[in-house]
Amino acid sequence: MKIDLLKYMSDRLQEEQGKNHEAGPVITISRLSACPAKSVAKLLAEEITRKNIANGIKTPEWRHVTKEIMSESARELEMAPKQIKYIFDCEEKSVIDGILSASTNKYYKSDQKIRNTIAKVIRNIACEGNVIIVGRAGVSITRDIARSLHINLEAPLEWRVLRNAERHALTHAEAEKMTLDVDKKRKLFRDYFEGKNTDYTWFDITFNCMTMSIEEIVKIIIKAIEVRKLI
Repeated sequence: MKIDLLKYMSDRLQEEQGKNHEAGPVITISRLSACPAKSVAKLLAEEITRKNIANGIKTPEWRHVTKEIMSESARELEMAPKQIKYIFDCEEKSVIDGILSASTNKYYKSDQKIRNTIAKVIRNIACEGNVIIVGRAGVSITRDIARSLHINLEAPLEWRVLRNAERHALTHAEAEKMTLDVDKKRKLFRDYFEGKNTDYTWFDITFNCMTMSIEEIVKIIIKAIEVRKLI
């Protein structure tokens, strides 16, 4: 069962407005397998912080997050990160496993409860602002925030297969299977949060990582966030 994202976001916005707090700024980076999202996010956070300091802007240091989301979600649920990892990996529990977990574990949480908690954690991080969220369906959960920019990194399949083969010491066939599997799982994870019957979560900018360097991508993103007045 999918979360009704549009209703969720509407409720959250009302809460935020009630607190008199403007959410963001937040940047999300989605990517296909083998595209260097973490490297882009790391350099981008460093460059935005450096630019703010140079311009005398008194603002908290920018950061990038990805694995922290699973850790924080697990903490909220009073579970170990490894117990909710299957949700991030888009792996289904068998019916028997689900029944056994529910009947023997007093801390059992349903898949929907876990996903809703993940959405809450991501939303809270985004609302705090000055953050770059890598993956984790960030675009789906934060798309309505006015002070936001949503990036997508892609590249031709063969280029990505060769990168995965080299990085993980795989044969071409193994690397191709891995690449396609990762792409599928990431899309499934993002699809869960996209809401019902909507194409609301389109990206703002898509980059071809085969033809553009990390430094070039970061420079263009910085120019975009300057135009959008996010910094």
